[in-house]
Amino acid sequence: MHDPRFDTLASLMLSHSLKVNPGDAFNITADINALPLVKSILKKTSEKHAFANVDFTHQEISRLQLSLVRPSDDGSSEAFLKRKAAWNIEKFDTLMGEIVIRSYNNDQELSAIDPEVRRLDARCVKPFRDLVINHRRWVLFEYPTPAQAQRAGLSYDDYFDFVLAVSCVDYAKMQRDVKPLARRMQDADRVHIKGPGTDLTFSVKEIPAIPCCGEYNIPDGECFTAPVRESVEGVITFNAPSIYWGTTFANIRFEFEKGRIVRATAGEQTDKLNQILDSDPGARYIGEFSLAFNPLIQTPFCNTLFDEKIAGSFHFTPGACYDEAPNGNESTVHWDLVCIQRPEYGGGEIWFDGELIRKDGLFIPDDLKALNP
Repeated sequence: MHDPRFDTLASLMLSHSLKVNPGDAFNITADINALPLVKSILKKTSEKHAFANVDFTHQEISRLQLSLVRPSDDGSSEAFLKRKAAWNIEKFDTLMGEIVIRSYNNDQELSAIDPEVRRLDARCVKPFRDLVINHRRWVLFEYPTPAQAQRAGLSYDDYFDFVLAVSCVDYAKMQRDVKPLARRMQDADRVHIKGPGTDLTFSVKEIPAIPCCGEYNIPDGECFTAPVRESVEGVITFNAPSIYWGTTFANIRFEFEKGRIVRATAGEQTDKLNQILDSDPGARYIGEFSLAFNPLIQTPFCNTLFDEKIAGSFHFTPGACYDEAPNGNESTVHWDLVCIQRPEYGGGEIWFDGELIRKDGLFIPDDLKALNP
């Protein structure tokens, strides 16, 4: 049965996110589970007199493809991965953007892949991802699955409704409400973050602040910048779990000196955490700092696309910066790690140049209160 909410979501992706015009051509990379949404996107694409190429994916196929890669061979694996990236770069020469629809039946599917393979794949695909992320329009969405519903602790029907509700919030209103926060972040120099296990200072001086209201991620609701690369000092403890390289991490704690993560722990996963941070020199520096405010996302369930938008949270990202908010940090890693500062998660404070901006997850200045749930 056709769900009309898919038509609403498809229109949002095409008009608000990609800004598709008649004659435009774009790519859709989608897990096969997301076929109902892809059909709605193609229908709306036809109405816009535009064009779309569809590449269907599947988690198990992705795992099996990566299992063919052997970094210790004669270089043929690396050569193949580079050719694959080059093919995609050539394909996007005439495409204006991409819709990416993930769908996780098993978010641990890639956990058995050798970290060296993950690093090699990330290194080879980086030129292509940089092209799409920094020079094309794009939007990312995660189609709801029973597995994700189970991780969220919801029935599938309730999770399905939750995903569509938080994805189709009033982004036009959000764009208006976030402007004062973007101005404050843009004008700020020193940031001080306090909370349980966290006492962190850094500068964001002269680095742009970018509001995100459905233009690239759905769901959305954040405003990001980046710290001056060597300015980060202190300690931070993240209270939301996170999956990276198919492994679940909890209670990640970083200590910084002159911007660099000099000590990193995550309980039993400490060794794997440090493997990720040793991917390249930039992985131990921070490429993004962001405040989140989607009013309908309240709790984490180990899904970054949703968790990084939690009302009253911020994320602090080891790895590459974005071109829109550059701090000079380059890496194959970009890992959004989330800390929630609402009272039920221990509370916390964020200060800009000595002014209290947010306390226990709520914005304090009058011009920012419209962002509170």
